[in-house]
Amino acid sequence: MLEILTRGFRDVRQYLQGMRTLTEENLSEALKMIRVSLLEADVEFQVTRSFLDRVKNQALGEIVQVKVRHKDKKVRISPGDHFISVCQTELVRLMGPADSSLNLRSKPSSIMMVGLQGSGKTTTAAKLARFLVKERKKPMLVAADVYRPAAVEQLRKLGSDLDIPVYTDGGADPPEICRKALAEIGSRGCDVAIFDTAGRLTVDAPLMEELRRIHDLTSPENVLLVCDAMIGQESVNVARAFNESISLTGFILTKLDGDARGGAAISIKEATGVPIKFVGMGEALDRLEEFRPEGLASRILGFGDVVGLVKGFEEVVDEKKAEEEAMRMLAGNFTLSDFLNQIRAIKKMGPLQDLVEKLPFFSGGLHDTAKVDDYELIRMESLINSMTPGERKHPDIVNDSRIRRIANGSGRGESEVRDLLSKFKDMRDLMAAMGGGKIRGRWKRLKGLKRMFGGGFSDLLGNQDSEQFAGNPFGLPEVNKGKQISKKALERQRKKSKEARQARKKSKKR
Repeated sequence: MLEILTRGFRDVRQYLQGMRTLTEENLSEALKMIRVSLLEADVEFQVTRSFLDRVKNQALGEIVQVKVRHKDKKVRISPGDHFISVCQTELVRLMGPADSSLNLRSKPSSIMMVGLQGSGKTTTAAKLARFLVKERKKPMLVAADVYRPAAVEQLRKLGSDLDIPVYTDGGADPPEICRKALAEIGSRGCDVAIFDTAGRLTVDAPLMEELRRIHDLTSPENVLLVCDAMIGQESVNVARAFNESISLTGFILTKLDGDARGGAAISIKEATGVPIKFVGMGEALDRLEEFRPEGLASRILGFGDVVGLVKGFEEVVDEKKAEEEAMRMLAGNFTLSDFLNQIRAIKKMGPLQDLVEKLPFFSGGLHDTAKVDDYELIRMESLINSMTPGERKHPDIVNDSRIRRIANGSGRGESEVRDLLSKFKDMRDLMAAMGGGKIRGRWKRLKGLKRMFGGGFSDLLGNQDSEQFAGNPFGLPEVNKGKQISKKALERQRKKSKEARQARKKSKKR
């Protein structure tokens, strides 16, 4: 995702590394590198020029405080750090401010989805309906695309999957369908109508005329343009055309997860003044996210997105269950069943590569050759599923004959079973060391974790500075300090862990 932009800013950081001052000469070279990156990423030319002008003015016009105090420690700030900070501020300003609100005060309310054919309007309409259900609204989908083959059937299927009513009328034209749907919404027990309108391959007069008629008949409170992020600079032209014909209230960018360029995300708000409300990050119906410009800017610059990562975990993980598992992990009482639950939760959150890119300790961004394979999670799950409950609870009892049985049951090699057990034990030992406060200075333990996801993950952690992780092995910010695990609870878990280890030893002797 957005690899071209991330690579460009990473190159600039490396170029400025070690420089003591920002001069006209080195700043000009840095800006040139960013200009090339932005244009390659299909950011609109005028947007690129205004962004670079603002960055240059701020970078040269401010006095850089090279030493700052943070938590009783002096931290050195380089001119390069200052330059990247200016870029981050301007990126957030370019794409923001964050505004994912919808006008749903009136009852019933309506949302008009517009866009070109192929942008993903129908699927996005269903995703938005699911999002509104979580917000305790009662949406109704309206099939107003009577031209595209199977469009109505597709919406019916999506509505059925989500248990959301779908209004259809095969004998009326789209404006009349939307008017009738709005009149009947109360009788369906719903309070928000979502109009799935027709699109065309290009912007044309008949399409705009039909959309204006729908708008005049229904007076929707929200008009959202669904825009394919992968069409690059053309997204700006499309957005301007729709905004001039019917006043837009927001954008939904689709296919952002598959876009290596990112030009639409950076250009569209600046060019039109209309906010980006949501982004589509996958085909699944739960893959619609509220747009956070600061999170996307942070990812572009290679700093990860901790807030987005936490929000994703909150979607798929039960808080109480997660806290219990965390205590067992820190006490060293961690089983393969717990590991399997974590694998399944991670799979629900989307592609593994996307999750890794949100982690904050890859300060230089992901290396081009560092790719994380989602198949690794599937392989681990199949191996654990082939184990007995006893083997999952006590992995140490798995001997050669059990390894052969597990390998045959999962259709995989014996070496893969041994590799999984070795990785799991590395992780269990690491968590126990963290819980016991013994991790400081034990960089070798942490580097054992990089084997968890194969060579790609090894490349990601291989170049990290060990001093960076002293006392904070993942380089994560200190959050939720007021909700730490109590010493008594941790001690109880350690006692259980000790008893479990003794039980495993006895079972081995038998």
